[in-house]
Amino acid sequence: MQVSTERQAMDLEAYTARTRSGPCFVCSFLAGHPDYPHQKVYEDQDHVAFLDRWPTVRGKVLVAPKAHIEHVVRDLDEAAYLRLMQVVREVALAVENVCGSERTYLYSLGSQQGNAHLHWHVAALPAGVPYEQQQFHALMTENGVLSVSPREAADMAARLRAAVAARGVLRMPQAPRTL
Repeated sequence: MQVSTERQAMDLEAYTARTRSGPCFVCSFLAGHPDYPHQKVYEDQDHVAFLDRWPTVRGKVLVAPKAHIEHVVRDLDEAAYLRLMQVVREVALAVENVCGSERTYLYSLGSQQGNAHLHWHVAALPAGVPYEQQQFHALMTENGVLSVSPREAADMAARLRAAVAARGVLRMPQAPRTL
């Protein structure tokens, strides 16, 4: 499938208003709120990984604990932090496998003023991007976001789920069996 590389402008004013006054986007997504749809890449009892709704690079994924945790260090004990980082690593390796990358950026953003729910960004920088368009430039929505159709997003999420599963380190919970 041909993937769009066309960019569109991001409505930063609306985005900022939504993140600062709206409900938590991760909790809303997990609750199935229709205004917060995302394509899941991975899920277990404690974590979820999903495609970024406004990706700046192809296959950009967010990884979050399911519990509403707000601080990346002090709100997690060591075991929970290490488990979360294992999920981040495995998802990042799947993103690299599916998308290829010159470099993979891993970062956690948000603040008490907006997007407070702890989440990690996994962004694979494509090979050949000029240096001036790498790093922060490649990640900032101010420089536009990719136009991704629902079909492209569903295809990407399926490919990433398969890549996570193929690595065999993380296990997706089995659906309950019906009798």
